[in-house]
Amino acid sequence: AGLEDRRGGSGRVWNRIPAQVCDRVLEMALDQPELSPRELAVTFTDEKRYFVSEASVYRLLKAHDLITSPAFIVMKAASEFRDKTTAPNQLWQTDFTYLKVIGWGWFYLSTVLDDFSRYIIAWKLCTGMATRDVQDTLNLALEASGLETANVVHSPRLLSDNGPSYISGDLAEYLAEKGMKHTRGAPYHPQTQGKIERWHQTLKNRILLENYFLPGDLEAQIDAFVGHYNHHRYHESLKNLTPADVYTGRGQTILLEREKIKRRTMKLRRLQHAESAA
Repeated sequence: AGLEDRRGGSGRVWNRIPAQVCDRVLEMALDQPELSPRELAVTFTDEKRYFVSEASVYRLLKAHDLITSPAFIVMKAASEFRDKTTAPNQLWQTDFTYLKVIGWGWFYLSTVLDDFSRYIIAWKLCTGMATRDVQDTLNLALEASGLETANVVHSPRLLSDNGPSYISGDLAEYLAEKGMKHTRGAPYHPQTQGKIERWHQTLKNRILLENYFLPGDLEAQIDAFVGHYNHHRYHESLKNLTPADVYTGRGQTILLEREKIKRRTMKLRRLQHAESAA
């Protein structure tokens, strides 16, 4: 049987999800067990073009004992930077995190993340945390964003912590040359970089489930997960859009299409209910 979303005046359920749709939702849940009920509902709506609510998906999964506790603790992203961004490429967050390759030692992942969309613009796996590595990552970001060659009025502002590579005179000269302003978070208060800290935690929760024996293997896994994160991971804070949807400016079109799908689905369910009651 389907799930009840709302009852009509007669007490009969008009908005029941058809059994065949429930089966398709369950099939997707089994194929992609890493998706939360929220992510599953959005994915199903986008891919199958049939609206199901997060609450309905949750009840369906719970009824089939498919709700599991996460295998890791999700770190809640801290508060926004004090000057909230309103568009992509206004503020870029950057930071290092460390990852181990067995037999090789520690490597350091340098990332540039767009504050507004959470889109990972560029990354580089480094053997250290030198200023040159920061510059290389920023060069990749400027190239990937198109801002290196575009005639832009305002270059992105850079937000970092106070690590040695970020407070160096060489980086200051580089940023001045690129026309980029630099803001450093208050010492011992990393909350202003909550989004990139959350990204690091999300990355590690996934790719550190395996051991790596070659730097190239680790790079390949990072590359694959960045692609998944940018283009397939729905963020509740982004109205259930992906970072790429927001960064590229197609988010509003997707939201409007979802509303159309929802209206069509509700109309179809009413029609099916009327036909079955006749």
